[in-house]
Amino acid sequence: MEEKLDFSLPEKKQKYSLVPKLTVILLLVLVILTIANLLRPSYEKPPSVNSASSFSQDKIKELASKLASRNLYTRAARVWQDYLSSAKVPDTERAKALFQVGTLFEKAGLYEEAIEYYYRSEITAKLSELEQQINTHIKDCFEKLGKFSALRYELMDRTSFKESEKAGSRIVAEIGAEKITESDLDAIIERTIDNQLAPMMAFMTTEQLNEQKKKILEQYKNHSARQEFLQSWLSQEVLYRQALEEKLSEQSDVKGVIEDMVRSILSQQLMNKELADKINITETDLQTYYQANKDKYIEPAKASISHILVENQQQANDIMERIKNGEDFGELAKEFSVDQNTKDNAGIIDTDVRKGSYIPVIGESSELNERIFVTDAGKILEEPFKTEKGWEIVKVREKYPERQKSFDEVRQQVITALLSQKRQDVQRDLIDQMMNKYNVIIHTSALRSIKEADAGESAESVK
Repeated sequence: MEEKLDFSLPEKKQKYSLVPKLTVILLLVLVILTIANLLRPSYEKPPSVNSASSFSQDKIKELASKLASRNLYTRAARVWQDYLSSAKVPDTERAKALFQVGTLFEKAGLYEEAIEYYYRSEITAKLSELEQQINTHIKDCFEKLGKFSALRYELMDRTSFKESEKAGSRIVAEIGAEKITESDLDAIIERTIDNQLAPMMAFMTTEQLNEQKKKILEQYKNHSARQEFLQSWLSQEVLYRQALEEKLSEQSDVKGVIEDMVRSILSQQLMNKELADKINITETDLQTYYQANKDKYIEPAKASISHILVENQQQANDIMERIKNGEDFGELAKEFSVDQNTKDNAGIIDTDVRKGSYIPVIGESSELNERIFVTDAGKILEEPFKTEKGWEIVKVREKYPERQKSFDEVRQQVITALLSQKRQDVQRDLIDQMMNKYNVIIHTSALRSIKEADAGESAESVK
């Protein structure tokens, strides 16, 4: 059957559009949102301190004062910050408010933030009634932060009449295009000292650490000491930069050394952290330790002495005879003693002799020490005494009996001793805890057999 071919054009289909449907969907969404808003319960936004119109300055002061009175210093500072960020306040009042924020941060122990706001106050308006207070507060903050070099330059800037050059800006060295200023050098010195003192943080209060830091910094006020430190630091720095350039840290043997150092440093840091967390010594602890260990804090008997040192026994006997005949001991010492350090001072030895201890200037002699302490004050030992240096004629000027030292005298020693004891306890406990955590087993029998095998091999080699 022959199939007919259809050559007629197909009918044009109607084009489908998404626009009407999307319009309907959007209208439905709007209707739903409108209904939801109508049905939602009314809600009034509470007053916010961020709104300048919500609180007057008096109300702000009242709120901040109340928070501060409850020791909520940080929150009180935030109240002032919110107020200052939104309200139009004259510069003089703004400077006073910024100063208040600084004092609140300082009370909260946030000393860096406090310094920032004291600076903000000064920059906003220089007020004569705040100038001295700001100086004092900034000094206190730098001291509490332990930033003594920064404090020095701060004080120099504040007391200098020159506006042209800021303290610490003088260039002391250059590495290529990089310039090292005096303040940079001080910061490096201070950082080095901080690293040296870091292991002591667990055993000393912040005040004690800062005091120790001050003492060490005193050494670097000397020009030659600073020059020596700078030279040492520069030498290390250029070697370090060259090592980086040569990519030494990527070499396998160097990696091993670095890994060992990192392992040692991290383990020590963990121990320091544990010590800082666990060790907390109170005044009661110190008193209790002192009472239990009072015998450790006894000052032994002491004696003040003078001497005449001569070369032979005959000369010593002659001088003894002259003393017995009434001649002055001091004058004879000036005339005959061969000890150049004491003869011009009538033979007086400045350092006291402790019972049972080394005799200053004369030397070690238990027998002579015993003779000194059985001789009455103001008397001369009955006979000259032979030592390695020659023959000694000794006068006991004064004697002091053994005494118990008071707690206040030995307070620092007690702190050191108790800290050492607690440190050992914490270290032992932490290591035991870590050994258990990581299931550490030491096979002592295996070690013993290795030692015995080595001993056997040594014996065989001797044969």
